[in-house]
Amino acid sequence: MAPSANGQTVGRRLPVESAFTRVEEARHRLPRLFGRRDLVVLGLGVMIGSGIFSLSGKQAANVAGPAVILSFVVAAFVCLLAAACYAELSSTIPVSGSAYTFSYVTFGEMWAWLVGWALVLELVTAAAIVARVWSAYFLATLTGFGVTMPDGLAQFFGPEAKVNLVAPLLLLLLTAMIVTGTKLSSRVLTVVVAAKVAVILLVVVVGATHIKMDNFKPFVPMERPAPATADPTLLGWMLDSSFGSFGLMGIFTAASAIVFAFIGFDLIATASEDARNPRKTVPQGMLLGVVVVTVLYVAMAVVLVGLRPYGQLGGAAPVSEALEAVGVGWAADVVNLGALLALMTVIMVVLIAQSRVLFNMGRDGLLPKSLGRVSRVYSSPARAATAAGLAALVLTLYPKVLELEELLVIGALFCFAFCAVGVLRLRRTEPDLERGFRVPLVPLIPLLSLAATLWLMLNLKTSTWTKFGIWMLLGLAIYGLYGRWHSRLANEESWDYDTDTDPGSGGLQPVRHDTSSGELKAVRTPPKSNRGKHMRN
Repeated sequence: MAPSANGQTVGRRLPVESAFTRVEEARHRLPRLFGRRDLVVLGLGVMIGSGIFSLSGKQAANVAGPAVILSFVVAAFVCLLAAACYAELSSTIPVSGSAYTFSYVTFGEMWAWLVGWALVLELVTAAAIVARVWSAYFLATLTGFGVTMPDGLAQFFGPEAKVNLVAPLLLLLLTAMIVTGTKLSSRVLTVVVAAKVAVILLVVVVGATHIKMDNFKPFVPMERPAPATADPTLLGWMLDSSFGSFGLMGIFTAASAIVFAFIGFDLIATASEDARNPRKTVPQGMLLGVVVVTVLYVAMAVVLVGLRPYGQLGGAAPVSEALEAVGVGWAADVVNLGALLALMTVIMVVLIAQSRVLFNMGRDGLLPKSLGRVSRVYSSPARAATAAGLAALVLTLYPKVLELEELLVIGALFCFAFCAVGVLRLRRTEPDLERGFRVPLVPLIPLLSLAATLWLMLNLKTSTWTKFGIWMLLGLAIYGLYGRWHSRLANEESWDYDTDTDPGSGGLQPVRHDTSSGELKAVRTPPKSNRGKHMRN
């Protein structure tokens, strides 16, 4: 097998026409179940999680102080810019796969693989970490309702336990729900998201009556030097300056971690193929989701900082501990229950998104084709969902998985950067494509998004960059040994359409250089009349 008709891979781009036809007339395509409300729920289901119940307190106590409120604003600004870029690309190329598919059309196959590989890192790590945290909240919730676990059993519930039994069982349960159909998962998500939003509003209202203004002083604490053994940020390493905590730089350092709390709007793009009228509903779902969660996060951060001195907010459950400290113990039990529901939906949405990314990479031949098939029984990418769940389950068995939190942040920011550049490139190369949403003030907004994303990436630790580099090198090796040779674009003439993931879409002629433009293009041939007939009927 040759990598392509002319041996190129970096410039081998997925034609826009092919991205559309593989979905619209495919045998293995996803049923369109999601409306705008469902997409907003999908985003809130993953964004309202550990960021609002845990991350805010820890960043306030250890990094930013009361100015963590500004850190949430900075992170929200960066994510809103990125969401605008995602919204245009998803309205232009409304197929599942998110940044992976956008990059395949815009930059080429190898770059798409790297973006998809970064998405895999982001999503698998997120599911594994949140499953561990969920196990701790599960134990706290049982304790709050008077159920005492034996010490011999409780040791297997903690997020840092060497052997955690609850997290793997939770992942197995949620994976089974995803495998058996997105529609079931959507109904569960709607109920749970509504419940946890109600819990958050209750906490904000109750907590607001116990705020002490002295807790906001000093709003930006004096900068503290970092310990000699501390892992420096990449920016500090480049400038040969060991930035510590608090102060102005503490706001940005905390914002880099808090981006984790907003990750979720980009996952809406992975559901484009599940959505009705995706050119309109997917951009609306993204932008509405970011706005809603920003309001909730900032309100919660203000209340949390006002309840207790920032130095006391670094506990395992900062919100419930702060409520107990001001004498509202009953609300702490509500918070624990809300956190339990919130973290469960985070895992569920992450697994849905991961299955869609693997589904598309399998459909394109960069991963085994079996991942790119939709189950006839459940109408879901069952094999891709199973692979996503098992990968997260294996990672959550690692006792120090909580230390990998920044890895999922850098994976998300890497994709943000590609989408910002992708908007500019696609405006130039495909100006006549239909766009359900257009980023205003181009090129200013995409360039601002790129600059803000790179700035936050510079504020991540050097050890995070090292691990990310190793992961990407591993991805390049897999692509060179497998994906480059098995890619659908590399094998259009010999692709087996009888077992293809979407035989109803017809074939593509071999990818060749267009003599007029010099670009790689492929032309769709009409599908056979009997292909995909059962789906069209």
